[in-house]
Amino acid sequence: MKTEIVKLTLPVSSDRDHIQGRTSAPVTLIEYGDYECPYCGQAYPIIKEVQKQLGNKLCFVFRNFPLTEIHPHAQHAAEAAEAAAVQNRFWEMHDYIFEHQQALDDKHLEKYADNLGLNLAKFNNEMSSHVHAGRIREDFLSGIHSGVNGTPTFYINGIRYNDSWDVETLFERLRSAI
Repeated sequence: MKTEIVKLTLPVSSDRDHIQGRTSAPVTLIEYGDYECPYCGQAYPIIKEVQKQLGNKLCFVFRNFPLTEIHPHAQHAAEAAEAAAVQNRFWEMHDYIFEHQQALDDKHLEKYADNLGLNLAKFNNEMSSHVHAGRIREDFLSGIHSGVNGTPTFYINGIRYNDSWDVETLFERLRSAI
């Protein structure tokens, strides 16, 4: 049985993507994730560990893929992360949301923004106006066009990764991609 190779349709871009690491790193790991997804919550510390192990050899990209049919807070959590991005705090909010995944209602998202020292008036305005909904939809549609049908979905150097994402297996695959 031959495994189908599924490629990323929207290339990584420092102009639009949320990136940790150098875009020139030898290996790029892209995650399409949902902040309310329990599997994404399980993947979060695994990604942190492989980032630690690979250091500057890894470029990590996160794209929003909120599964709103089953996760009622996923869209607003993604909007909160994007609102934080405008204030140059995307990764802090990303981490905070995953570390507090069981409390993602609007009241808690505002509290997280306050804890991160964001301009709350700006944050609340963007949240209530859904300023970032279009950006999240763009991520979501790029995922659909790239074959994403659940979360988390990973791509290594633009090719969908379909194996286990436990630390050892993912690390070994990323290391071999270097």
